[in-house]
Amino acid sequence: MGLCFNYNCLIGENCDCNNPNTLLSSGSNRCKLLKKLVLFKIIVASRLPERFFCIIWWNGVPCCSNWCAAISNSVFVGSAIGWIWGLIHPLVLLISWTFVFKICMHQDVPPGEDTTNFPLFIFAGMLPWMLFSDTVQRSATSLLEQANLITKTVFPSEIIPVSVFLSSLISHLLGLTLIVAAAGIFLNHISIFLVVLPFYMLLVGLMAVGIGWIAASVNVFLRDTGQVVSVLLTFWFWMTPIFVSRFPPWAHWLLVANPFYYVVRAYRRVLLGSAMPDLRDLGVVTVFATLAFILGACFFATSNAGLRTFCKLTAAGKAYAGYSRLLT
Repeated sequence: MGLCFNYNCLIGENCDCNNPNTLLSSGSNRCKLLKKLVLFKIIVASRLPERFFCIIWWNGVPCCSNWCAAISNSVFVGSAIGWIWGLIHPLVLLISWTFVFKICMHQDVPPGEDTTNFPLFIFAGMLPWMLFSDTVQRSATSLLEQANLITKTVFPSEIIPVSVFLSSLISHLLGLTLIVAAAGIFLNHISIFLVVLPFYMLLVGLMAVGIGWIAASVNVFLRDTGQVVSVLLTFWFWMTPIFVSRFPPWAHWLLVANPFYYVVRAYRRVLLGSAMPDLRDLGVVTVFATLAFILGACFFATSNAGLRTFCKLTAAGKAYAGYSRLLT
């Protein structure tokens, strides 16, 4: 009533805007305009949750870098050599794949590729997939792992999957440094088109964060989501031409509908070849990444109200379990 009373005082007109029995079609033009504006704001607010999501996420950007640093430091906390482990892990993968595929199995690169070095061929294809799968799997359980932080502080929970991606990106950059050095040593060239890779990293990040938002939201209500995500990622991995490059003709549509078919092809062409990636591949990946990001944002913003309630129940359950263990 206060809103309409102040409005009437400002315009100097007595209308029946405060009467709930007054129809929208009756009354003065100014009263009808006021009611339409109020109804418009209510309807648009309920239909566009992504608008509020963008505002909240933008306000939480200053927290994102600090939270990403905290996640990265927690991975190597107490370690003697710290971040160097992020370089040792991909190096061990590269050495082990060289021994298994080149020395033991004598595998060859499929014809028509930019290199004949099979370990580097596999490693270049694995890099974008490891960035994506690591982000999605860790994002699926990230909200429950940070339930105390979400419920006890004014913390934008939507930046947690974003921070997970940024922390995974650090390991990804270390792996890229390793394969660029290996290409310079074993292939005697470093492509000038490496400047294109940040665009693909950004698109992989948009796709991973969008799917991570959906997985994290569903996992709060259905705790089996993490296992389902792991199974789906395993199936998706083998549908991506990383280890298997030859598919039967009837399964060709799986490649066309798989965005990582284009991402892996671009990574191999840039890291192991000397040609510019196909711009059509970049366009297809952009469409997939944009759709995944928008759908994830809308889904997360719509379910955000219920997330905090379930996170509170989770935090209370953990506290009760800890208290029960102390009593026993």
